[in-house]
Amino acid sequence: MITAKDLHGVMAMMPSFTTPDGGDLRSTNTIAVDNLTAAVDRIIKDGVNVIATTGSFGECYNLLFDEFVTLTRATVEAAKKRIPVFIGVTSPHTRETIQKMKVVQEAGADGVLAGVPYYIPSTVENAIRFYHDLADAFPKLGILIYHNPPLHRVNLPVEAFKKITEKPQVVGIKDSHRTTMAFMHFQETVKDKMALFPNQWQYHPYALLGAAGCWSIDSWMGPWPVIALVNAVKAGDYEKAKQITMELRASNTGPVSESWREPGSKITMKYAGYCDPGPLRPPFTVVPPAVIENAQKKAAYWKTLCEKYRPQGQARATA
Repeated sequence: MITAKDLHGVMAMMPSFTTPDGGDLRSTNTIAVDNLTAAVDRIIKDGVNVIATTGSFGECYNLLFDEFVTLTRATVEAAKKRIPVFIGVTSPHTRETIQKMKVVQEAGADGVLAGVPYYIPSTVENAIRFYHDLADAFPKLGILIYHNPPLHRVNLPVEAFKKITEKPQVVGIKDSHRTTMAFMHFQETVKDKMALFPNQWQYHPYALLGAAGCWSIDSWMGPWPVIALVNAVKAGDYEKAKQITMELRASNTGPVSESWREPGSKITMKYAGYCDPGPLRPPFTVVPPAVIENAQKKAAYWKTLCEKYRPQGQARATA
């Protein structure tokens, strides 16, 4: 089974690649397998360290079950065991999560990216029980906790991880919602049991506090700037890491509402041209002009970062 020591560097949060007819609400088979396969192969060759699918950006909430099956199998087959692959299984209820995990196990992925069921807010006690139930049901699958309090409607306090990590299958967490003090407390609590991945903008300071790597949606526009950041931290060049971090942050060209944060990223990715994520699925069919404008600006800016950092970031990050 995969362990926390196997997880590090850039974790690329994958889109759920859409077929050209995926914007039609009558479409029922909208995973663009060819685009997915080409993009996964390319981004692994270009140096990312972990792939995670079907989080909020990967539309865990917006795929039919058969589409989830297609995406899972295609991702595992494309990765070919070159790097760890975690398939997102966040669902409105535990039984659906378990159903998805059966598919993940049969496909041969390394583990799951699992958020707490989100329709009715969970208590912390039931969230702990949720992760224990998953671990007991699938003792050979790694569990990467997806901690997103605004969307999952529960904030898991650091103290909860004393109980959660009683299960060795819990090997990591995607989390951008800790202050530096809470992060240090978290590291003291979990020791070496979990690899923590903050957002790419948080990575430079949080790596000094023990972060194993960072998660990145933007990597699917070209991973080289994020890989360069990880490599700078690994080399101890913190001034360069700070510079890259500020450049990454500057890629945000305007305020983005929660309604368009993830869908807007998919539009941006299309303009960047590194891979083809396809169109948005319903209900995101009426796109404000400001979202399109921001997407075009960010894609153009990210291309300049790729041109700047590709030679330095071409080799696989090993932080």
